[in-house]
Amino acid sequence: MEGNMQQSLQPQQLLLQPLRQNRRHAKPSRAMTAPVRAGLVLPKNLIGIHSGVFVGDWKPQDAERAIKGAKEAGYDLIELNLSVPEEVDAGLTKELLDKYDLKAAGSLGLSQATDISSSDEEVRQAGIKLLTGAIEALNTAGGQHFVGVNFGAMDKYRKPLTAEQWKTCAKSLKEVAKKAADYGINYGLEVVNRYETNILNTSYQARALIDDVGMDNVTIHLDTYHMNIEENSMEQAIKDAEDKLGYIHIGESHRGYLGTGSVNFEGLFRALAETGYEGPLTFESFSSVVVSPSLSTTLCVWRDLWEDPDDLAIKAHKFVESNWAAAYQLYARPKAWTKPT
Repeated sequence: MEGNMQQSLQPQQLLLQPLRQNRRHAKPSRAMTAPVRAGLVLPKNLIGIHSGVFVGDWKPQDAERAIKGAKEAGYDLIELNLSVPEEVDAGLTKELLDKYDLKAAGSLGLSQATDISSSDEEVRQAGIKLLTGAIEALNTAGGQHFVGVNFGAMDKYRKPLTAEQWKTCAKSLKEVAKKAADYGINYGLEVVNRYETNILNTSYQARALIDDVGMDNVTIHLDTYHMNIEENSMEQAIKDAEDKLGYIHIGESHRGYLGTGSVNFEGLFRALAETGYEGPLTFESFSSVVVSPSLSTTLCVWRDLWEDPDDLAIKAHKFVESNWAAAYQLYARPKAWTKPT
């Protein structure tokens, strides 16, 4: 965010509280109740939101609706759905981003037909072509973070990962990551649950794959929704990522209003503060109220977890901003900090 957090937040606001009560929602997460330290410089991480909160398509009117909505809700960044890059007018998107003073990231999930970990060379090349097109569109739009399930099919595999699949995946990633590096784009591998990939289910696995790829611009993209399913803890996942953590999705266990599910946001924000995380914090939520042909069925969005995108966006921004500020003030350490002996 761009320096407005310190002015807009009061100490009593810096509490991890649910932002909407609803009979369908679970009990709220635990609260941060310790006092904040006055006068501490607050972090400047970009707070982002997925475009799917506002729109399902990216026609000109949809693009402006989403970008304007993100800006009015207080966000610094909007994450574009680049699953079908040819349907995204990247030039127009750049104009709108400039108009509303917003930054962009891009994401997608590969399919079985574009799986770059596949032993079928025709499928692998189709995936590389899709990823290259998405990276080029993001570059035109001015984005610097390309994330998502961009290393294999976002689908339920019926067999465990093979050594050949891992090797092919690393080989393919090196090819597409070089293209991203030419544009100065960070290539973030999203760690997702076992029902959406058999390649990367934990932060530890992502670190290992990055080591095999050997490209400096390949980073780890963690998502609280998936971490809540697969990781031992939020803290351990962040520790395992070490300095390769480059992007965070903030989502609730049911993908609705933040603070009303089972995700341990207190542990998440504390660990991010302690490790000095400087990347984007992007809110992601899905409801059948906003239908995306390329996402809704893939992500199994069958329920209406919210009805008003603007209300959801505003409250999610307040939740992320206030709790990140609180954690930063409580737990952040100077980069030169060393443990006392």
